[in-house]
Amino acid sequence: MGRLAGKVCVVTGAAGGIGGESARRFREEGATVVGVDLDDVADVDLSIACDVADEQSVRSMYEEATARFGRLDVLFNNAGISPDDDGSVLDTTLEGWQRVQDVNLRSVFLCCKYGIPRLLEAGGGSVINTASFVAVMGAATSQISYTASKGAVLALTRELGVEFARRGVRVNALCPGPVDTPLLRELYAADPAQAARRMVHLPMGRFAAAREIANAALFLASDESSYITASTFLVDGGLSGAYVTPT
Repeated sequence: MGRLAGKVCVVTGAAGGIGGESARRFREEGATVVGVDLDDVADVDLSIACDVADEQSVRSMYEEATARFGRLDVLFNNAGISPDDDGSVLDTTLEGWQRVQDVNLRSVFLCCKYGIPRLLEAGGGSVINTASFVAVMGAATSQISYTASKGAVLALTRELGVEFARRGVRVNALCPGPVDTPLLRELYAADPAQAARRMVHLPMGRFAAAREIANAALFLASDESSYITASTFLVDGGLSGAYVTPT
């Protein structure tokens, strides 16, 4: 019996990256997984195409998932973007700012608004909202809209965690550090000096593997984290705690 045996889990942004790896880990631990993305999601029990920033799409997605499986137990609200044109507040356009807020923050609000009632119907459950380590730090190399959106996810998560604690619904914010992705590897292969500058700040001297973040999501989804709610769950290899790192 896996740690998520019998649970029905909805994972947004499940077509790749942290979402895709989490969907795999959840299924390995016995969950029935609904994979949600703009495109089809492979290797899940039900794939639903959904714009998570659109209210009607989110409502319909939960209706379809519940009609198919009868209940929902875990919501992993993971979908998000970090576009190249998000930079300093001096340079970011209002349109660029709003696009990031819609995908990263509005979507979490909508997925909680229409998803948490489904958990309450099932007698409780776990909500995991993907934030970021940047929500608790400042950076001279700014991505202002992304950082602000993730900070708002932390505040939203704390409030929901407190509001629903006595109704059996736990709500936590998963805050990953930098994750090793093909795009990141390609970027740093083209600019080794930039890679070296970034790596010096990481106490472990490496980026996280997507599976390491997925394992943290698995813990928060499972009953092993039954006394954890309204938390900022940092999985950043010590980055947010570092003043200097080993040479």
